[in-house]
Amino acid sequence: MERFDHVLNKIVTVDLAKQKRALWELKNQTVVFTNGCFDILHPGHVTYLAKAASLGNKLIVGLNSDDSVRSLNKAENRPINSHDSRALVMAALGFVDLVVIFQDSTPEYLIKMLKPDVLVKGGDYDADETNPNSKSYIVGAEFVKSYGGTVKTIDLVDGYSTTAIIEKMK
Repeated sequence: MERFDHVLNKIVTVDLAKQKRALWELKNQTVVFTNGCFDILHPGHVTYLAKAASLGNKLIVGLNSDDSVRSLNKAENRPINSHDSRALVMAALGFVDLVVIFQDSTPEYLIKMLKPDVLVKGGDYDADETNPNSKSYIVGAEFVKSYGGTVKTIDLVDGYSTTAIIEKMK
């Protein structure tokens, strides 16, 4: 059970994430943050998360809660998996250091609490977009840049999406 406990201990509250983040900062470790629904984990997700993790020493994943996913106007049957299930799968990935479930429609509060050194999103976003109404705008980008952090995007792996997997299953 020791390994499973290690996985479970990666799923934390915002307060515990702040404490761990402060400890990592004292050790001069670069903290990377990304977020998403990660409803049905697929090779595109794994590739993206591994590349995000390689941008620093520690990777924190902000995971949309079930209510948060529904607020994003995805298909009516989304999420397929509960946030507890999704968090467990995320935490099982060796390159993910922490998973924090958030309730809001965006991770803005979480980003402000954790102050990551690097904020990462997929290639369908634009690190230089400043219009919050644009679909390519990265929530928290301006805040992260304001204290010297960096914002990066990672190319998506073609042929993989949760929506496409759901359609194929139909």
